[in-house]
Amino acid sequence: MANGQDVAAYILEKLGSMTAMKLQKLVYYCQAWSLVWDDQPLFQERIEAWANGPVVPALYECHRGEFQITRLPKGNPTNLTPTESETIDKVLEFYGDKSSQWLSDLTHKEDPWIEARKGLAPGERGDEEITLAAMAEYYSSL
Repeated sequence: MANGQDVAAYILEKLGSMTAMKLQKLVYYCQAWSLVWDDQPLFQERIEAWANGPVVPALYECHRGEFQITRLPKGNPTNLTPTESETIDKVLEFYGDKSSQWLSDLTHKEDPWIEARKGLAPGERGDEEITLAAMAEYYSSL
């Protein structure tokens, strides 16, 4: 199975350099829509509801301190199956041209992030998981 770094590397290969925030949100939406369209996760790493939206902490560790991401040396896009690549391509068709702030704002309006942030003040640090079940339930209802 591919990991979050593989998904992120594929996204960077397709769209080129982008902010770390945008990359994190695109990886999140790839996971969400894979759950809906393919009935399975793209990767197993945990997604957390951070103040600026969903983040894959394992991926964050790979680009910590960087604002603009050009490549992820540990990510390998060839680890993705053709079905997984197709799912990511569909996500990028819709979300790929959006700004990092637009994507962050969108996640803040959606139940998986909102539910995982319950009890936290806006901007407060948090590490609650956005579960695969919460993502599948919400995005399958859209």
